Formats: sequence, structure tokens, C-alpha cells
Amino acid sequence: MTRSVFLALLILLFSHSSLRGQNVEVFLVTCGPGTATYSIYGHSALRIINHEKESDLVYNWGVFDFGTPNFVWKFARGRLDYMLGVYPYDKFLRDYFLEERWVVLQKINLEHDELNRLLMLIAENMKPGNISYRYDFFYDNCSTRIRDLLEKALGEDLFYPPEESAKKLSFRELIRVYQKPYQWLNFGIDLLMGSPADRKADIRNKMFLPLEMQNTLSSSLIRQDSKMTPLLQNSIIELDFQSPALKARVLTSPPIVFSIFMILIILLSGLVKNKKINLNIDIFIFSVFSLLAVFMIFFNFFTEHHELKWNPNIIWLNPLIIICLVCLICGKPGRIWYRTVFFIALVYLVFPLFFPHMSNSAFVPLIFILLVRCSIRSEFSWNPFSKPYLT
Repeated sequence: MTRSVFLALLILLFSHSSLRGQNVEVFLVTCGPGTATYSIYGHSALRIINHEKESDLVYNWGVFDFGTPNFVWKFARGRLDYMLGVYPYDKFLRDYFLEERWVVLQKINLEHDELNRLLMLIAENMKPGNISYRYDFFYDNCSTRIRDLLEKALGEDLFYPPEESAKKLSFRELIRVYQKPYQWLNFGIDLLMGSPADRKADIRNKMFLPLEMQNTLSSSLIRQDSKMTPLLQNSIIELDFQSPALKARVLTSPPIVFSIFMILIILLSGLVKNKKINLNIDIFIFSVFSLLAVFMIFFNFFTEHHELKWNPNIIWLNPLIIICLVCLICGKPGRIWYRTVFFIALVYLVFPLFFPHMSNSAFVPLIFILLVRCSIRSEFSWNPFSKPYLT
């Protein structure tokens, strides 16, 4: 969620003193998913009303600045800092009204000492050295920051509901629920996400998603005066919009599009006999796969996004593809490289049989495209498409 850093810092100067006093109410704010890529998972914030100071502010840990120097590069490297933004609640609500996203409030049931501890922790967050933090999609974001504050303020008096171990989902499976209508986004994330995304998320870790945190905290209890009390009070609907009802378009989905492209490549491989045309086809295909291989190298070894590391897709999108492209451009046979890429891709085809949750059906036609063109360049005798003039 993007907000003006200047506005956040300006209001911050005037809001620090508002975190004192006894006549204070704290609300968990949960916002529904939007249609923009960064908003499809929803959002969480805290609303703090100080009746003595007549202030009504939102504390939002989801603020980043598009004006940050080298923004895209820092984002890709995993070095983009988010920050705590503080601004009037009516401005926050107006923005979500314009985005047509629902907003629900739930008062957090805190006694005087618990409230003071929470406010002191938030005040500590607002210090210049703490206001920014290194964003982590799974473990340190706008929702987990609120979860961590509540855990620190309540300590052992906070009790999460029990969970059934059989229902544990991985991080990848959890976010797929939100990405389902966005098939191309889902394809891209499955392509780039590494094996850390396939770890099972317990009830605490699931709260990196705002709606999961809302559901969990709504069923959580706190111990007050030896009695168990619900952590959150009944929901108050501030904005009542329906979540986007998007339907996945089958005909333009990645598996269909890539399958059509695969069929086209197979047909061209059998029908086109011109050496120059075949060369241009392969330069195009291996350029695309080489670009994907570069992405695999970068995100596996040169980024701080831990969830992108240990990506099994680097097996079939490996650096040897780049060598194949160089051989094409330089006019070298390079059969050994094509054959190596061919056998690696062939072995990877069985990967989804053992780890279906880590793969994506759109990968299969892409791998077959790679297999077809590598087998031709390898000049395997069993391949009816192999043509000596390609050498």
C-alpha cells in the first residue's frame, strides 16, 4: 500500500504525544483485497482513537515510496525498506472508498496495563531508527508487525485457537487462493518462488495474510483477571464493498497460450526446412529461455528475497541454455550443450509427479518446446525433425 512518506513523517511529529492517556481505544483494521497486484492479499493496520487528545489516527506498516532512488533495483534485490506511516483515519478510509474495498474494524480488548504496553511498543516503533524496516513478504510485513506487537504486549496471556495439523497449508498454497483469478500473476510467482514457499505455515505464520490474521485473532483469547476473554470485539463494517468477483479466463490462461505456442513450434519444426528460418526461430526461442535462465540465476544467488532462493525451476531453466544461444549466434554446432539441456529438461518432466504443489501446469508446454528444439539441434537419429542441414 503506497502513501506519501512526507505526510507520514509530518503527522508523526504531531502524533507521538497522542499515544498517552487512559481514554484510548485501539482497533484492528482489516481491508479487503483490491485489483492492483500489490493489494490482492488485503491489508491490515491499527486505528487508535485518543478521546482526550481528540485524535483519530491510523498506524500503517505498509508504506513505501515509489520515489526511492533505484526503486525497481532495490525491490528486485530485496533491499526495499517499508515504514510505519501515521495519518488521519478519515483519509485512510477515503482512499479505500475510492478503491471500492471493504474495511472492517474490531476493537482490541485491552486492560489499562496491556494498553500502555502496546502504546509504548508503538511509540518505540515510531522512533527515527525504528520507523523503517526491511520488508519480508512471509515473515515481516504490515500484518506480522501488528501480530508481533500484540504478542509482545500480551505475552503469555495471549492464546491462539488450536489448529488441525492435517489442514496446514504451505505459504505457496495460501497465496494461491488469492491469486487464482490472476493466472498470469500466479504463473509468474510459481516460476520465481523457491522451495521456502513450500514450507508449511502454522497458525502464527499464516497471519502474514491480513484476512488470515483477522480470522485467527477473532478466535483468539486473552487472560484477564484469571478469566479468558475474546481478544477482539464484534466486527464493525466501515465500508461494505464486495470483493472483486474475477473469473479466470481459460482461453487466455498460461497453459492454453503456451500449449498453442508449443503446437505451433512442433508444426514449424516439421514443415519448415529453410536453414535461415530455423536459425531465426531458435534464436528467438533460446533468447526467451536464456532471459528466464538469467532470472533464475539472479533470484537464486543475487537477491535477499529468501522465498525466491532454492528454486527447482533453475534445473530446466539452467545457464547451459545461454551457451546454446551463444552457439546459435556464433554459428557453432554445440551438440553437446543441446543434448545436455535436452536430458536435464527431460528428467525435470517427472518432477511434478513427486512435487505437484511446487509446479505449475504451464511449465509443461514450455519444457516440451525446449525439448523439441534441443532434440533437433542435437541431431538425434530417432527424431523425425532432425535435419543434417541444421549443422
